[in-house]
Amino acid sequence: MTALADDLRRLIPAERVVTDPGVVSAYARDQALWAPYGTAAALVRAGSAEDVRALVEFCAARGVPIVPRGAGTGLSGGANALDGCVLLSLERMDRIVEIDPAERLAVVQPGVVNDDLRAACAGHGLWYPPDPASSPWSTIGGNVATDAGGVCCVKYGVTRDYVLAVEAVVGRGEAVRLGRRTAKGVVGYDLCGLMVGSEGTLGVITEITVRLRGARPPERTVVGGFDGLRAAGEAVSAVTAAGIVPSALELIDRYCLEAVDRWKNMGLSADAEVLLLGRTDTPGETGEAEAEAMAACFKDAGATWSARSTDQAEADALFAARRLAYPALERLGQVLTEDVCVPRALVPEMLARIQRAARAHDTHIANIAHAGDGNLHPLIITRPGDGAARDRAHRAFDQIIDDALALGGTVTGEHGVGLLKRRGLHAELDPAVVALHHAVKNALDPAGIFNPGKVFGDPAA
Repeated sequence: MTALADDLRRLIPAERVVTDPGVVSAYARDQALWAPYGTAAALVRAGSAEDVRALVEFCAARGVPIVPRGAGTGLSGGANALDGCVLLSLERMDRIVEIDPAERLAVVQPGVVNDDLRAACAGHGLWYPPDPASSPWSTIGGNVATDAGGVCCVKYGVTRDYVLAVEAVVGRGEAVRLGRRTAKGVVGYDLCGLMVGSEGTLGVITEITVRLRGARPPERTVVGGFDGLRAAGEAVSAVTAAGIVPSALELIDRYCLEAVDRWKNMGLSADAEVLLLGRTDTPGETGEAEAEAMAACFKDAGATWSARSTDQAEADALFAARRLAYPALERLGQVLTEDVCVPRALVPEMLARIQRAARAHDTHIANIAHAGDGNLHPLIITRPGDGAARDRAHRAFDQIIDDALALGGTVTGEHGVGLLKRRGLHAELDPAVVALHHAVKNALDPAGIFNPGKVFGDPAA
């Protein structure tokens, strides 16, 4: 390991190569507490695309694995270290290179924090929509790697819908530009799109060009309280059937809301077992009608109460609680996070199956969801050190994956496959399709060094 680091320091500024075990171990895993991780040989904190290119060329020649990472906010183990790998942190490549108001695009390095980009765009009267719950900390590079979504994706789409171009280092150290800056373009295969959601397995992204929208209109908020998950799911289906496209439609149960309130003392009150938080940003009278129609859908589906929020601070606090649910639950125990997505009409059935999984495996499952697009995040909670509970939680996790697939869904809507969802991936994709993916990886990663074992690795490993 010492010899490897010494060689790296001859290629990359010495201060960017770290071998201190305490520092390296701090970068060895993401937020998926249940995913395994190994011991890296070194950490490289890249400061430029040339650092990345030199590292890839070096590692490809020696067969040394590279595990790229951003802020480490992932929830599937995709950024976890492998024994003997080089951890490549891109957090210091954090410059907003350009914001072009005329073309409505921004060019950023991968270490730019999501909320920082959004704030910079707002200064130009523009908006970058993808907004994962981790947006105050997660980086654009990490968002691209997992094709992150967020609260507003029900109406505005996910990260993939906004990536126009990337610069990346692939193969044995080749720096390439994929994509375009123009509004349209169909030259060649969509290799840029291929990089989005690839979880660092095809190369290392060093720059990203994203499309922007005009400033967002004000939103109207509708809140509904329900006695159970199934009734809340019926309300989601009713909103979809009514042809309403909300700018947000989020679900949070009482357990999550109370956990946030105990942590942050926000003065929140559920007055229901499950809340649906709906928003519309359609301007004018049409937006007013949408808000009223959403409230009616809630009521007709069995809401114990539903109301238009007239207190903006209260409405914002509820959505803030939705974003804070995961870290709040982590304070109460170990959390195994699901990320399944099903057709919206089947959200009620999937929520009912999650409840059945909790009962069948005697484990507590809290629930948050991007309910408007069928992306559910059951949160399986266990006490630290309780091995039997941990085993039951894993079985519940697998059952939820199987139930989502049985309903025509997918094993991950936005968190990525990483290590935790490899079994689910192989259950979802036909072997011939998996072979196509392997062929693509072999073409872009002939040395097999980019995040090996992740996504398409052996689920039994």
